[in-house]
Amino acid sequence: MFRLAELCAALLLGLWAAGVHAEPAQPILTTTAGAVTYHFTAAELRSRSDLANIQIPPHVDYNISLTVQAVPLLDLLDVLPLEGFDRLEASATDGFVAQIPLTLIGAGKSGGSVAWIAVENPDRPWPKLPGKDASAGPFYLVWQYPERSHVANEQWPYMLEKLTAAQSPELRWPQLKVDAASPADAPARLGEDVFVIQCLPCHRLNGGGAAEIGPDLGQPMAVTEYMSETGIRALVRDPKSVRTWPQQQMPAFPPTILAETDLDGLIAYLKQIASQRSR
Repeated sequence: MFRLAELCAALLLGLWAAGVHAEPAQPILTTTAGAVTYHFTAAELRSRSDLANIQIPPHVDYNISLTVQAVPLLDLLDVLPLEGFDRLEASATDGFVAQIPLTLIGAGKSGGSVAWIAVENPDRPWPKLPGKDASAGPFYLVWQYPERSHVANEQWPYMLEKLTAAQSPELRWPQLKVDAASPADAPARLGEDVFVIQCLPCHRLNGGGAAEIGPDLGQPMAVTEYMSETGIRALVRDPKSVRTWPQQQMPAFPPTILAETDLDGLIAYLKQIASQRSR
C-alpha cells in the first residue's frame, strides 16, 4: 500500500509540474481553399521574411493610429488553389464573418488597397478595442490605402481565426438574391450589395449567411414587418437610440460610413426580400 501511495504521489507531482511548465497554446490562423488547408501559429507568421511594420490610421475599430507587424495577405493566399472561388470568407472568434471579394484583395497588385494580416505580439499586446475587453488580436485583417479601393468598415475583420475561399454569397444562399425580374436600376439591387458588405458579417437573412452575432433579419419574421422604416433608419444610424442591452455589439453607421442612398437601397432590399419570401 505504501509503494502504491508513493507512486500516486509521484504521478500527481509530475502532472502538476507539467502544468506549471507547459507553454500556453498559441493562436492559430487557418487558411483553406477546397481540399487544401494551412495552419499558421502567431509565432510562425511573426518569423516570416515578408513580415513588415504597418501603420494603421485611426478608423472604425481603433480611434488611434496603431503600428502593427503584418504579413501580406496576397502572400498567404498565393499557395492556395483559388480557381472557382471569388470570395474570401474571413471568420472571427466572436462570430463575425466577412465576405471579402478576391478582386478587392487582388487590386493590391495594381495600385489598389493593400491587404495585410496583422499579428499580435503577446509581449507587446495591442490596446483594447473601444468598448470591449479585448484587443483586435490575435489576427487582424488591415488595409493600407483603404481609400484607393473604397474598402468598407466591415471589411476590417479582427479576432480572426479562419480564412476560407468561397463562392459569392448569392450563389451559396439564393435567398439573398433580388428577383431577376427587378429593374437593373432598382434600389433593391444596390441594397443587396450593401447588405452583403455591411450586414451579412453579423446577420443572416432567411437562414442565408454564416454569421453568429446578430439576429436573422428575415425569419421567423422579416424585420420590415415588425419595425417601421423610421425605426430601421434610427437603428442603423445609432443602435443605442432604439434599444440597448449589456452585450450590445452593433456599431453606429453614420453617413460617413453608410451614405443615405445606400441606406435607402438597404431598406428597399429588405422590403423586397420580405415580399419575395411571402409569394
